[in-house]
Amino acid sequence: MSADILIAIFVTVITASTPVLIAGLGALVVEKSGVLNLGVEGMMLIGAVTGFAMAATTGSPTLGFIAAIVAGAAASMVFAVLTLTLAANQVATGLALTIFGTGLSALAGKGFVGRTVDASIRIFPDVLALHPLGRLIFSHHPMVYLSLVLTVGVAWFLSRSRAGLILRAVGESADAAHSIGYNVIAIRYLAVAFGGAMAGLGGACFSLMLTPMWSEKLTAGRGWIALALVVFASWRPGRLLAGAYLFGLVMTLELHAKAAGFGLIAPEVLAMMPYLATILVLTIISMRPGSAYSAAPACLGKPFRPPV
Repeated sequence: MSADILIAIFVTVITASTPVLIAGLGALVVEKSGVLNLGVEGMMLIGAVTGFAMAATTGSPTLGFIAAIVAGAAASMVFAVLTLTLAANQVATGLALTIFGTGLSALAGKGFVGRTVDASIRIFPDVLALHPLGRLIFSHHPMVYLSLVLTVGVAWFLSRSRAGLILRAVGESADAAHSIGYNVIAIRYLAVAFGGAMAGLGGACFSLMLTPMWSEKLTAGRGWIALALVVFASWRPGRLLAGAYLFGLVMTLELHAKAAGFGLIAPEVLAMMPYLATILVLTIISMRPGSAYSAAPACLGKPFRPPV
């Protein structure tokens, strides 16, 4: 296998991993605050259709990404009001948000099906990508570099900043955090908003970076993969990066297998590979002593009602 082919595979892996990584980082922060939002898939679809519609209307992919962030955060506020203010069940509400986002995106995107947009954004001049190594480093979409910055930023925020330590304290013991004066509900609102914004941005990466076009159910279940990778990563951003790239590698191998025309394997089976690999990894993790689930925030999914 030539160096050019290897570089092309690496570039594809990194690009394919970016939407899942961004959405996973948002889900990680939300869960660190003690909130379980299963509506990532729905928020990604809302972000994808909003971003594409804005870019197609204005001709600006940058405005498309910004609109996707706003739309994802707005969708997450529906979940936040129901679960944090009204104390609705987080699992049921998250599933409802996914169903709502799937239907809303299909309806809103009806007029954009089959359309394409020119969403190419360059940071570095093309001359830097002429060499194979330069192509590996300098040929990516800006969202790829942003995802790496976000990974470092979230890791620093959770482990080094005072605000991050407060967020983690809320996720570990909401009652104790409230007793020393922290507004648990407000902190969780901010975390949910950030998670929604990242889900919307991750969804826009599908419609503005990977395709770039809109079709119904464009994200194809990647929101669920993002949630699974948070568990795989034991709620650590660095491990989430590795998990996302591993998922991207499996997706890339699936595409290459299809292109190679493996006649003995049905295309549907090849399409299942990334999801089967994710299930297999999570199963192995859960069977190990001291599994990743033991690293979950103690208050994850538990509602909090401030004492009157």
